[in-house]
Amino acid sequence: MKTKSSILKILAITCFALISDFGSRPLLAELKPRERNILANEAKTIDLAKVMITDNSWNKLPGYKDRQFWEGLAANIRQEYIKRAEEYLGYNWPVVRATDYLEFIRSGDRRQSVYSACSNALINLVMGELVEGKGRFIDQIINAVWYYSEQTWWGWSAHLGSQKAGAGLPDINDPYVDLGVGEVTSNLSWTYYLFKEEFDKIHPLIAKRLLQEITDKSLTPYFVRDDFGYMGFKGGRPNNWNPWVNYNMLTSYLLIETDPVKKVAEVQKIINSLDKFLNGYSDDGGCDEGPSYWGAAGALLYESLEILKNLTDGKFDVFDDPLVQNIGKYFYKVNIHAPYFINFADADATTGGNGSIVYRYGKAINDPVMQEFGAYLAKLNNWGERSLGGKIGDQIKNLGLINDIRSAKGKEALVADFWFPDTEVAGARDKEGSYMGFFFGAKGGFNAESHNHNDIGSCLMYFDGKPCLIDLGREEYVAKTFSSRRYEIWTMQSGFHNLPVINGTDQMQGASYKAKNSTFSANTKSAAFSTEIAGAYPEGAKVKSWIRSYKLNRGKSFVISDKYEMSAVTSAPASSNLITYCKVTQVKPGLLKFDGDGFSLNMTYNSKVITPKIESIEITDRSLKRYWPNGVTRIKLEFIKPGLKGAQELVFMAVK
Repeated sequence: MKTKSSILKILAITCFALISDFGSRPLLAELKPRERNILANEAKTIDLAKVMITDNSWNKLPGYKDRQFWEGLAANIRQEYIKRAEEYLGYNWPVVRATDYLEFIRSGDRRQSVYSACSNALINLVMGELVEGKGRFIDQIINAVWYYSEQTWWGWSAHLGSQKAGAGLPDINDPYVDLGVGEVTSNLSWTYYLFKEEFDKIHPLIAKRLLQEITDKSLTPYFVRDDFGYMGFKGGRPNNWNPWVNYNMLTSYLLIETDPVKKVAEVQKIINSLDKFLNGYSDDGGCDEGPSYWGAAGALLYESLEILKNLTDGKFDVFDDPLVQNIGKYFYKVNIHAPYFINFADADATTGGNGSIVYRYGKAINDPVMQEFGAYLAKLNNWGERSLGGKIGDQIKNLGLINDIRSAKGKEALVADFWFPDTEVAGARDKEGSYMGFFFGAKGGFNAESHNHNDIGSCLMYFDGKPCLIDLGREEYVAKTFSSRRYEIWTMQSGFHNLPVINGTDQMQGASYKAKNSTFSANTKSAAFSTEIAGAYPEGAKVKSWIRSYKLNRGKSFVISDKYEMSAVTSAPASSNLITYCKVTQVKPGLLKFDGDGFSLNMTYNSKVITPKIESIEITDRSLKRYWPNGVTRIKLEFIKPGLKGAQELVFMAVK
């Protein structure tokens, strides 16, 4: 059974973007949006109002009465869907109490599990009824409709700070469309579309009430307002909230709206908002939120663009646009060795990726590397062998793609090197097409990026596809994560990244704390990244220049080097810190041994310049334990007698 895993998957996916109000206030002033307006220009060029299909004939997905499709699914998939739905035949739909919402401002707990459980119940009941087609689950689906109709708000308590009344309890007179509202709206819109006729056979008020609630709680407030920050209409640089909400709202408008003129206006608004997301993207297509957030950013942008193409019979097509292409290519370039991906900022160290989206995105932009990587990820995750997860519409779509994707050629994307000059993220491996040997990733940037950690100049290094020097990622989200106290959390601090502590001082957060002169070069023998990180530290660090460099000598070694100049040296300790998932032992002065998962590396250093202190850190946080269950190690390479100028070098080589 996949019921428990499905619940966890939905929780994990939703929690990825629970950004308090990172999603509803201006972000990343350092990267100012540019008015490309790629989508609005395309809509104007093709005359959207004339070419857009305004009935439901654009939707080629199977409905409830398409019994040939549902009965043609593999027997084990059908049985699993039915069994999962049967678990909810006696489900007691809970009341969402005032204290459930208030828990966020009382304890900071943002999980709101009562919400997730009900969403899972609705999805499983709908999918079970679609597959079985006997009406056995209809009554419970009606109960789900009534449950959501009676609920004050469909969103997440952590996001109530955006309403005029502030956080705590939802205001029925000020409906805010957040990520949660968008997700529920999509699922309920599909429920209405699929079962309206069945509902009307039982009682005319079921579908009528559902339509009214979808309209009042979501469709109308989204359409008439332009001050939801993630829309981007009031300035700033929207993050993943924008395509995530817009994708859900686009599908919902198309399924629910019956007025052709209004439907065109609704689609145009989605286009204009998605443009704000694209306008804030760097030309290189780099996702500063990391690859696990790409699944709720670039991936859902793609889903929306695919719908717009279908909605216009192929006339709305921007997949040849360089930015749209680069956003797709980013995902496979930052693959280390799946499921490990580069995970700067709040991104997770591992991600399964959505093989279906990666495959289809690659096909849309005519990139065989991406397309094959999508098929590879699908096979790696046994996608399509059993029932699927995700929203109702996504599951229906993907069920029809199983044979195509599973029969496609799959190949892992293992590019030799890459450089995103705007995002200032680079990476390289020993050999194109192989995960064996060294891989490193490094970043410049600035300390106000989306989901920012104070990590300018940091790196990660893997060997044979397994972690050595790591980026910890983030602990489980709580209220503090997205508050003024964010950088009290240890995983956000530069001292717990692969970075120096200068005169006892860590990096500071803010757009003014940034790298300078970040460069990357690569050839068949080596790859090198260098950046000036002095600007990431406050005045108390007394640093005039600190150049952090990484060099991969392909097939031989990985080198970390520092060259610095200080205005003063204080009594506070200075160190070059490393965070590792390996067991670390000091073999002798000047030599540390790193024992990882199936590999051993020696690290040499100048024992006259620095001396190591090895600290074990127990991991207790539930989120971090998914990746680092055995705890991590911090190595503080303390400078013995730092002068006003100096340099040091760390060299990693495989133990023969």
